[in-house]
Amino acid sequence: MKLTLHIWRQKNRSDEGRFVTYELADVDDHMSLLEMLDLLNERLIGKGEEPVAFEHDCREGICGSCGLVINGIAHGKEKGTTVCQLHMRHFADGDVVYIEPFRARAFPVIKDLVVDRSAFDRIVQAGGFVSARTGSAPDGNAVPVAKPVADLAMDAAECIGCGACVAACPNGAAMLFLAAKISHLGLLPQGQPERSARARAMVSRMEYEGFGSCTNYRECEAVCPKRISVNFIARLNRDFMKASLFNETIPAGKAAGGA
Repeated sequence: MKLTLHIWRQKNRSDEGRFVTYELADVDDHMSLLEMLDLLNERLIGKGEEPVAFEHDCREGICGSCGLVINGIAHGKEKGTTVCQLHMRHFADGDVVYIEPFRARAFPVIKDLVVDRSAFDRIVQAGGFVSARTGSAPDGNAVPVAKPVADLAMDAAECIGCGACVAACPNGAAMLFLAAKISHLGLLPQGQPERSARARAMVSRMEYEGFGSCTNYRECEAVCPKRISVNFIARLNRDFMKASLFNETIPAGKAAGGA
């Protein structure tokens, strides 16, 4: 398979960046898109050129670090798929492929296809935890949880924090990510004592980080590799409104990284 690749190259945060065109032949359709980039980098290094910087870790669709925009779609055109699980058999010989980093004010480009998503970490540090000391892990059946509630909590907990929702949103909103992180704790008994305070603290941090507002485009749901539902955003809004009415906050010293 022969491909024409237009890849975003940017030396650092202050560089304007640009698309650079590469012709790549002998691409095996069993390769993942990341393996195709590995092949390209081998060729570039062999010619003494700078390889393309891109982020990856598990390459099993679990960690979310491989986020890229492929032909204008976060993670590519295949539904429920991360870039590392997007295989070249979904492309045709002679295709033109545009590859660029996630575009969002809160995700500044570090180099080439690598963006800084540490804003997500700071949102979680602001309240995405249970601060009560629970001792050693209890038996799995010690706290009764209804099956539908447990399933819904697990659906929310599937979020891998890849940032595709932010990249796809016209406003650069992080509401789907935040809703998933808040919901998987708020649905379970262990998360109830800080449920409202958690919502207030994490929403505050999200706004501080410069993410946009949700206006129900639902582009986030469309590109989420774990198919997180926008219904969780409704839960987040309810929790945040309750927290705002009662002015509940996580006590100082417990909300790590809050601002």
